[in-house]
Amino acid sequence: MTAAATPTEQFHTGRVVMLATVAALGGFLFGFDTAVINGAVDAVRDEFAMGAGLTGFVVSSALLGCIAGAYLAGRLADRVGRIRVMVLAAVLFLISAIGSGLSVGPVDLIAWRVIGGIGVGAASVIAPAYIAEISPAAVRGRLGSLQQLAIVTGIFVALLSDALLAALAGGAAEELWLGLEAWRWMFLAEIVPALAYGILSLQIPESPRYLVAKGDPERARAVLGQVLITGVRERIEEIRRTVKLESRTSFADLRKQGGGGLLPIVWIGIALSVFQQFVGINVIFYYSTTLWRSVGFTEADALTQTVITSVTNIVVTLVAISLIDKVGRRKLLLVGSAGMFIMLGVLAFVFSTAELVENAEGVLEPVLGDTAGVIALIAANGFVVFFGVSWGPAVWVLLGEMFNNRIRGTALGLAAAAQWLANFAISTSFPAMAEVGLSFAYGFYTLFAFLSLLFVAKFVPETKGRQLEDMA
Repeated sequence: MTAAATPTEQFHTGRVVMLATVAALGGFLFGFDTAVINGAVDAVRDEFAMGAGLTGFVVSSALLGCIAGAYLAGRLADRVGRIRVMVLAAVLFLISAIGSGLSVGPVDLIAWRVIGGIGVGAASVIAPAYIAEISPAAVRGRLGSLQQLAIVTGIFVALLSDALLAALAGGAAEELWLGLEAWRWMFLAEIVPALAYGILSLQIPESPRYLVAKGDPERARAVLGQVLITGVRERIEEIRRTVKLESRTSFADLRKQGGGGLLPIVWIGIALSVFQQFVGINVIFYYSTTLWRSVGFTEADALTQTVITSVTNIVVTLVAISLIDKVGRRKLLLVGSAGMFIMLGVLAFVFSTAELVENAEGVLEPVLGDTAGVIALIAANGFVVFFGVSWGPAVWVLLGEMFNNRIRGTALGLAAAAQWLANFAISTSFPAMAEVGLSFAYGFYTLFAFLSLLFVAKFVPETKGRQLEDMA
C-alpha cells in the first residue's frame, strides 16, 4: 500500500507504521510502569506501614529516574544510536519489574522504581524522536501520536491486570501465587512487555538522521529506501544540509548566541511539558483507585472505574490520531485546554460539597452522595477525554518535531526531563494536597488548565505538514 506525502514523496504505509509501532512500544512500557502502582498503592502502604508523605514518594519515586533518563537519553542516543538506547531501556524495565515485585521494604522498592524510571525517561525521549525522524511529513503527526496511544494502552493494561490480579486473590494485599501477594505480581507482570520491547527493538533499523550524522549516508539511504518510494535522494540532501557532522550537540547549543538564556523554542518545549503535567492528569492514573475509595467506592468498584477511565483514554487517543494531521496540533491544544478547565472546575466544585465522615481510624474523609458521585465520575472522564484528544498526543508530537535537527536530541531530552520533574512534583504533592482538601487540589489543576489555554494561544507554533529539516 502506498500514500502520497507530497508531489515528490511517496511512502510504504505498512512499513512506516510498523517501524513507528515498534518504537512506540517504549511508550507502552512507559504507561505500564508508571500506572501499575495504582492498584498496589493501598496494599504497599499497609504492608510497609507508610504515612501519606512516604506513600506519595514511593508512588512518584520512579519519576526521579524518569528525569535522569530523559535528561541523558537524548545525548546518549546522539552518541550510540536510537536502537541501543531502546534496548537499554528494555533492560532497565526488566530489572525494575523483578526488583519491585520482590521488594522487602520502602527503601529498596524506591530504588527499583527509580531504575525503572530511568528506562521510562529514556523511552519517553527516544520513541518520539525516532518516529519523527523515520516518518514522512504528511503522516508524522499521526505516527507520532502512536506514542501516546501506546502510553494509554500501557496504562490500560496495567490497570486491567491490577484489577484482575486483585480479583483473583480477593484483594491486592492477599496472597496469590508462590506465596507472593497480588500487589507483587502486579509489578512482576511487566517482565513480559519488557522482553518484547527489547527483542523487537533489535529488529528495526537505525534512524537515518543518526546515520547521516555519523557519516554513513549509504546506510541512511537504505533505511529511507525501506520507507520512501520516491524522494530518497532529496531527503538525504536535506538531512545533510541541516546535520553538522563535525560536532556533537551540547546544552550550550540550546542557548541564545551571546548568552541571555535558552532559545525561545526550547522554553516553549519546556513549558508544554510542564503544563501537560500540572493539569493533574497523572493524579487520575496514579491515585484514582485511592481517590474513588476515599469518596465512598469499594476497592473493586474503584478499580473498575479506573479501568473504564483508561479505556476512555485509548478511544479518544484514536480520535486524536485521526485529527492531528488534519486540524493541526495548536487547535487541538486550545480545545483541550478549554475542555479541561471546565471539567476540572466541576470536579473542584463537587469535592467542595462532599460531606466529611469519620472513618474507622478516626480520620475525616469526604464522601460523595449518589448524585455528586455520578457528576464527579462524568467530570473525571470528561477531563480524560479532553486531555486524551489534545495534550496527551499533541505535546509528544510537538516535542518530536518542533526542534531543528542540530538540537533535537538534546532539546527533547531537556523538555522531557522537565516533564518528569513536573510529574514528580504533582504526584508527590497530591496526598498532602488531598489532606487539605480534594477541592483545593483540583482547584490548583483547574488554574493550570486555564493558564495552558493562554500559553498556547500566545506562544505555541503550528508544525503541521512541515519537514523536520525546515524547523527553525
